[in-house]
This record gives sequence, C-alpha cells and structure tokens, in this order.
Amino acid sequence: MLQRGHGRPHPTEENGVHTLAKTADPSAHMVRARVFKTIAVGTDGSATADKAVDMAFDLAERYQARLLILSVYTPVSDRELARERAEAPPDAQWSIHATERVDATLARAKKRALERGLATETVARRGEPAEVICELAAEHEADLLVIGNKGMNRRVLGSVPKSICQHAPCSVVLAKTT
Repeated sequence: MLQRGHGRPHPTEENGVHTLAKTADPSAHMVRARVFKTIAVGTDGSATADKAVDMAFDLAERYQARLLILSVYTPVSDRELARERAEAPPDAQWSIHATERVDATLARAKKRALERGLATETVARRGEPAEVICELAAEHEADLLVIGNKGMNRRVLGSVPKSICQHAPCSVVLAKTT
C-alpha cells in the first residue's frame, strides 16, 4: 500500500487501518495503527439509545474495533421482584432477578452486534450512569465512547451525556438520537 509521491508522507487506508507511508523511499517503514481499538457504547435499551448503539456498530465495523456494550442499572426493589415472581409461571420464576432487565437489554444488543460479525463484550454495573460508564470505559481501555445526546431527563443535552463528556477517559461521540 505504498503510494508514490514527492517525498512527503501520505495517509492511506486499508480495511479501516490508517497508514502513514513515506513515498520517496520504497523501503521506508510504514506506520500502521488502528485509530480505535475498542469502542464502547452506553445503552439503557430505549429506542433513542439504540441509535447510539447503531452508530457504535458502524464505527466498530469501520475501524475493525472491539465493541464494548455498557449498561448501568438500579436493581428492582425486593417488593417488585416478589410481585413479578408471583405473577410468573413456576418454571420461569428462577429467571426473575434484580438485573434481568439490563441482562435482556445487553443480550439483545450483543445478538445484533454478533449478527454483524463484531467482536463484542457486554458489561453491566450498578450505580450512577455517567460515573459508571466513565469507569467502565477506563477499565476496558476504550478509545472511543459513543453515547446518545439525550440523558435520563431528556433535555437537549441531558445531565448524563454532559457529565460523560466532561469526565470520560477517552474521546466521546454524541449520537443525535432525536
């Protein structure tokens, strides 16, 4: 993938990998580096969050990056769990637990990612959404974090996205979700 030119480096690209090749010397070393190795995306399973997830899928495909799908939850109350178990058929009661909703959200997103051939991992953690998403992105060495522009309170730039933008350990892409 060496380009001929006037002795200046020219950026080239192959399979989502950006390369800088010095073109005057055919034996010059080419520097190959992926721009994004790990792309993280936060989701709560909502239709607006799915737009951010879709953008993360596209970016992960484009840059051949590992995809990390994140979700933050507050466990369902014991009273709510007891009510759901009482209403469920006996053979399904075992599956009702405090994190079942987030588990289902992550399973749906992971299934879609795997259908697209993306190397995918899912992680859920209890806590405050902005704080936990930033922590998980740092722990998993994300190079890019994709989030929706609407936060929990659905303002133009909600408090969760705003806080993530201010505290993220990596670059952030805000997906326009509405």
